[in-house]
Amino acid sequence: MRIVVDFDLCESNAVCMEIAPDIFEVRDDDFLYILNETPDEADRARVQECVRRCPKQAISIAED
Repeated sequence: MRIVVDFDLCESNAVCMEIAPDIFEVRDDDFLYILNETPDEADRARVQECVRRCPKQAISIAED
């Protein structure tokens, strides 16, 4: 699994960071950073929740 973010859509609302702060981070510059682009399978449920709850639908999962 690989996390994909469409940064043109992303508004850095930090919803994903609230769900998975070890994977996503919105820094003081108000940009989203992916801390772990290829998280473990154990994190799939949290990443899927991030995909579902993203207000701009900017996050997706690519299967490698």
